[in-house]
Amino acid sequence: MGQYKFEGDISSLNERHIAFMSTVISQQDIEVKKVTFHSVGKPGDNYVANVKRIHIEGTNRSMKMIVKIAPTSEVFRKSLHVDIAFNREQTMYTEVLPKLVSLQKAAGVPEEERLRYAKCYGSLDESPNEVIMLEDLGELDFVMLDKYTPLPDECVRSMLKNFANLHSLSYVLKKKEPDTFYNFTSKMKSLWPLLAETPEFAANLEHIEGAVLSVLDDDVYRSVVKNKIPDLFNTYLKLVKEDVGKNGVITQGDAWTNNIMFKYVGDTLVQSIMIDYQISFHHSPAMDLLYMIFNCTDHETRSKNFYDWIDYYHSELDKNLSNFGLKANLVCPRDLLDADIKRIARPMMGVSLLLFNMLLRDAKEASVVVENMNAGGFLEAIKSMSGQELQKESLARGKKRMEDLINSCIQLGFI
Repeated sequence: MGQYKFEGDISSLNERHIAFMSTVISQQDIEVKKVTFHSVGKPGDNYVANVKRIHIEGTNRSMKMIVKIAPTSEVFRKSLHVDIAFNREQTMYTEVLPKLVSLQKAAGVPEEERLRYAKCYGSLDESPNEVIMLEDLGELDFVMLDKYTPLPDECVRSMLKNFANLHSLSYVLKKKEPDTFYNFTSKMKSLWPLLAETPEFAANLEHIEGAVLSVLDDDVYRSVVKNKIPDLFNTYLKLVKEDVGKNGVITQGDAWTNNIMFKYVGDTLVQSIMIDYQISFHHSPAMDLLYMIFNCTDHETRSKNFYDWIDYYHSELDKNLSNFGLKANLVCPRDLLDADIKRIARPMMGVSLLLFNMLLRDAKEASVVVENMNAGGFLEAIKSMSGQELQKESLARGKKRMEDLINSCIQLGFI
């Protein structure tokens, strides 16, 4: 198979994949004996990519990489705009993130304080054969935490520190090289309108609401959702299309537990890294903050820490900006950030309620969703979700997360 001996889980590879991967592997200064492919994760861990870990064994040295391969189902690709998602991630790894870090290097920011991301060894932007080959952070002792378990305060703060670093560099690039910044952001519109601005989506909003209501049985919580999903989703659609003005940054866009890796020394958390940029887009920093807080934490932790978290983010933003002679209160005033949080929280709640239904299923249940996506696209999968009978554990897990989020939004005055 190709230039090298490829073994293991290679059934999803085609000749173009093999040729491209062989070229990238040939550039690694390894006298290759064989290349073994292993699946990463379970169904439901990665919806918009087939993720493999490859072990390249050589006579002089060995190495591992993470390979993200685009799904080939035409229906799936069209419904979730896979070509745009992969192009977005390739742009982030090969253009945007290197440019942002180059600003820090030029300013003399110490290496340990710079934005960290997985090295990209190569990317193929050729529909429908897209491939991205990345550094395996597991080799540096980074781990992925259990997606079913809410993140504790220390992990949230580590992620907020990452956001502050990433977002600060948008403000710096906008100040130093506005043409470069706006060239990037012109290619980074939200994917949500592409999905939602279709007659099919509008016609299926009832199924989205049904998927959420199928998990909630208490009338107190059902009343927050019933007959309100269309309004929540339409409001979110308007938000992501708006001109965010001077407050806009390049967001990570999808910071839930499976898109973050953490490094511990003993029991002490020392670092975290964001690993997925497929739906990065230009918007308010509040988008990243709320998405992560809503989707990764529980009500108890949110209720104790929410405003402290926002304080911490803003102070870290100021710290990062100070490396470039900028101040957070000038480029991202706290009152403006608070207003964005208030404005975005309610529609973000609607999006998170749907995500809980998808992301908290067990592997067997999630595989049904994936099968339906491959056969009929995203909306067909949503239709099936409202009628699919879930295991007791999945139902309890989803219900707890949904009720928790509604409780938090009530307590924080968002609804």
